[in-house]
Amino acid sequence: FLKRKHHTPSDSFFKHTVYGLRYLFRIFDRKESSVILPSIERPKKLPVVLSQQEVRELLKAPKLLKHRLILALLYGCGLRNFECCKLKISDIDLDRKMLHIREGKGRKDRYVPLCDLLARGIKTYLEVERPVDYLFNGKNSAGKPVPLSARGVQWAAREARRASGVQKQVTAHALRHSYATHLLEMGTDIFTLKELLGHVDINTTLVYLHVARVGRRTPFSPLEKLYEQ
Repeated sequence: FLKRKHHTPSDSFFKHTVYGLRYLFRIFDRKESSVILPSIERPKKLPVVLSQQEVRELLKAPKLLKHRLILALLYGCGLRNFECCKLKISDIDLDRKMLHIREGKGRKDRYVPLCDLLARGIKTYLEVERPVDYLFNGKNSAGKPVPLSARGVQWAAREARRASGVQKQVTAHALRHSYATHLLEMGTDIFTLKELLGHVDINTTLVYLHVARVGRRTPFSPLEKLYEQ
């Protein structure tokens, strides 16, 4: 009916209508199978992956140390946006160079390694900024320190893109995608990567095999061979 009534219904409109009907059936204790609801297919999009040079340009773009460190952690540890916001100072082990990610997606904890560069950056940031409780503080209406918002992290990524001149769509999650892809290209096995990313299902991790330049032979264009003598 919606398809006929609306000439070009948006995916969002269609999706929320179906979700609303499913919820309605649950409220009235009706089985969804009594009315066959249309399935919602997810678009099979590959993640945006930055080159190493593009990451370098992004990391040097922010003027504030805080924003540079946020981007460096998103890329250097493969953090999700909300995981970066929730990081507490007590979650950082500079001696062992480890980061404790608490209650990631699916309420799953994990540890990820900190490289020397990130460890030094965090140490400098703590000495200069002196954050309270959380590594990255925002402020509430009363002026008290609270965790930085997810919107603040996205703003930092967006402003870095603007200042760097990188043309790709740069989001906080694009840095996580780039982390995963670059690790695969550097020889990390898929099961180790799954644990580092905090994925529950290995199939979620396997998508990076479609964008990473790995395999028995380096892929090339047939055009390269066309004019060889």
